[in-house]
Amino acid sequence: MPRSLFPDLAIFVAAMVVVVTASNVLVQYAIGDWLTWAAFTYPLSFLVTDLTNRRLGPGAARRVVYAGFAIAVLLSAILATPRIALASGTAFLVAQLLDVRVFHRLRERAWWMPPLVSSLLGSAVDTVLFFGIAFYATGVPWVTLAIGDFAIKVAMALVLLLPFRGLLRLTAPAGIAVENGR
Repeated sequence: MPRSLFPDLAIFVAAMVVVVTASNVLVQYAIGDWLTWAAFTYPLSFLVTDLTNRRLGPGAARRVVYAGFAIAVLLSAILATPRIALASGTAFLVAQLLDVRVFHRLRERAWWMPPLVSSLLGSAVDTVLFFGIAFYATGVPWVTLAIGDFAIKVAMALVLLLPFRGLLRLTAPAGIAVENGR
């Protein structure tokens, strides 16, 4: 890895660790029978991945996912429960790697398409895996929590298009101007 990438990667890894660790703690606190507080924080992980992918490419985005995964699962095992850490790690890794792949395949399309489509697909996979592993056979109403969680993730994917667009200029690859909405 070129030395010049390290500061950018470190910022993205730190952001990922904060988002995932906070989400793994917040998922333990329900809002009624339909949501947990993590529904509002976890979608930020897709924003971090997509901004990394846009700025540094899919290889760097995968490195951020792997580093974020390792550090966040360790912290989550301490701050949450081992079952939540396992569920989170599994769902996170699969969903984020899917996000990286889909975003990269769509990166030449309109500016909004790669982050929206990749986040929606990643969120669907993440929701099914996480809630199925974390809460199956626990007595927690995990199906209704998963439905509520996914609904918020869809809304957040739409809302997070605004900061993504705003941050495009800051995260555009060096020497590349952001033109024509891309």
